[in-house]
Amino acid sequence: MITCAIEQVPHHSLPPLAMPRIGTTGRRTLAIGVIGPGRVGRALLDQLRSAQSRLAHERALDLRLCGVVARQRMWLDCDDAELNARHAGAQTWRPSDLDAFAAHVHGAGDRHALLIDCSASEAVAAHYPRWLAAGLHVVTPNKLAGSGPLDRWQAIRAACANGARFRYEATVCAGLPVVQTLRDLLDTGDELLAVDGMFSGTLAWLCNRHDGQQPFSALVHEAHALGYTEPDPREDLSGLDVARKLVILAREAGWPLSLEQVEVESLVPPALAALPPNECMQRLQELDAPLAAKLAEAHTRGGVLRHVASLDRHGRASVRLAVLPTTHPFAHTRLTDNVVQFRTRRYCDNPLLVQGPGAGPEVTAAGVFADLLRIAESLEAQA
Repeated sequence: MITCAIEQVPHHSLPPLAMPRIGTTGRRTLAIGVIGPGRVGRALLDQLRSAQSRLAHERALDLRLCGVVARQRMWLDCDDAELNARHAGAQTWRPSDLDAFAAHVHGAGDRHALLIDCSASEAVAAHYPRWLAAGLHVVTPNKLAGSGPLDRWQAIRAACANGARFRYEATVCAGLPVVQTLRDLLDTGDELLAVDGMFSGTLAWLCNRHDGQQPFSALVHEAHALGYTEPDPREDLSGLDVARKLVILAREAGWPLSLEQVEVESLVPPALAALPPNECMQRLQELDAPLAAKLAEAHTRGGVLRHVASLDRHGRASVRLAVLPTTHPFAHTRLTDNVVQFRTRRYCDNPLLVQGPGAGPEVTAAGVFADLLRIAESLEAQA
């Protein structure tokens, strides 16, 4: 049973930890390490715990959690029953060491091992090429790998040549099958012509709720409390988070787009851009007047405000707050809905739409979990 806790406790004078004993019982066994026990990481651990018995019974899939890494500390052997009994359920931590953690999860190399990066860390993403080259599978909702330097993205893809799997569905629209849909279109010989969409569940929720009855800043505070925003809401309001998702889709299609090439309209006033996060949150009311003016413009034009990202086959990419007619498909989204419109050679006159909730730790964790299961299925097929 997965019994890993994530509360941090003092880690001095810890005894050495034994490797978890993962035996052969006729089941498929997948050793798992989770990096980043934040909101998404906690939701994922809950989902793994809830599904573990069912997957073992119905699919003969044995998921073994070998450890969790937080920012400064890590806990190994989370599912070692003897270890837990020996320490009476106490959380036994060591100082965080990503290389040691990866080696621990990998074990002797005669088992399938998978690292799940639920952080938003550039430093963690920088390890992906080395982990994949060593045969560790990687699943992540961390957008910094897919949208970071192009040479690192190419190194990640090259490192998969030895059979390691890299899955990142949850980097775009949380749990929606956006990356997989695009991959299926391309793999079956279709040609991507353009992508348009509302890629931010946070900004979708804000646009849907922004009707003039409440200040925009009050809605941002509410979205932050609900867990819809990034830890720093400016990541959403700046449009940078959406731009990263657009870059990820472009690269999935084989287009060498970089983040610097995306034209981004930020909703963050320059006066707030460089402030510490706490101070910025205290001054969010400075958003109210500009957003009220944009809403008034939309009403004057008989349309609705929507946060839209666009990419065409010539590499032109933009992220902006747009006024759309009420007949537009994006005008009818609800709450945190994301909607992605693929225009392809097959879906030219009537574009293909993928739509659904795109924010919240539970749906993001579900997208990560689905990627984990796809890797398990591919390993079974390979065997």
